[in-house]
Amino acid sequence: MSEIDTPKLIRRKPDTEHPMADLLRIDRLPHVWCPTCGIGTVVNCVAAAVLKSTDIDPNHIGIVSGIGCTGRGAGYLRFDSFHTTHGRAIPFATGLKLARPDMKIVIFSGDGDLVSIGGNHFIHAARRNMDIVVICVNNFIYAMTGGQMGPTTPLHARSSTSPFGNSDIPFNLPYLAASCGATYVARWTALHVRRLQNSVSEALHRKGFSFIEVICPCATLYARLNKLGTGLDLMRFYHDNSEINQEAHLKDLDINFKGKIICGKFVDEERKTFQERYDEENKLILGDKYAPYKIPDFPHRDHNGKNDKEEKK
Repeated sequence: MSEIDTPKLIRRKPDTEHPMADLLRIDRLPHVWCPTCGIGTVVNCVAAAVLKSTDIDPNHIGIVSGIGCTGRGAGYLRFDSFHTTHGRAIPFATGLKLARPDMKIVIFSGDGDLVSIGGNHFIHAARRNMDIVVICVNNFIYAMTGGQMGPTTPLHARSSTSPFGNSDIPFNLPYLAASCGATYVARWTALHVRRLQNSVSEALHRKGFSFIEVICPCATLYARLNKLGTGLDLMRFYHDNSEINQEAHLKDLDINFKGKIICGKFVDEERKTFQERYDEENKLILGDKYAPYKIPDFPHRDHNGKNDKEEKK
């Protein structure tokens, strides 16, 4: 018998650095999320968007999260990361942006944290047009605490607190964000990784309140309680039932149980930010007596924690 040549399996050398090693906290892996959860995919998209944005210094990005499954995301991204209290990611990020206007501030949290207990902060940050990026991972349920009904749970969907089906009208998040004043609004699913990366990159390169909703599978609770199959089944559902329609009216973006998911970029406009209007108004009233806020000369620290001023000594 003649020998048949079989291709050799090429394996990555153990000492080869992961392409995302500079942006992810590799030492914290493996992550805490369930198998087939989509949050890790969204985290990777955020890191890839920063990697793609070569004009943005990762040392000048701050990422803030609240409480919940998605709230753990800040701990895996190798930026200045802040894991805050439940519903308070936006006010924390607002203070951070006002103190360090030179930084890009990204909020990475879930639908329950951002628009339920944190809903009041959400609407007023959008109204003021705070210069921050909000990435809302929407899995339609409170996944970390037992699968309770949340502010985006579709009508008729089951949860641990609505065992016979939800009767509450859920939020249409893009419509909510736009009606409150957001100047950039988009929605994608965890399946649309390239489009999501591009959307995050766009948001990082613009001023104002940017909102990106990401529909994400929760196989452990939402899918199980509603007999929707595995996380892979949900991704197949996104593939078959997502429609990209950037001209869709915001009022028509509701997500029905087992219904169509309309994706796209729906709002992209320019408006003066909170800080710009604050400076303009005070300059108008006080004239030369008004001194705009100046960024303190903070020592720069790189990803390894080295202080540039300490090195000069």
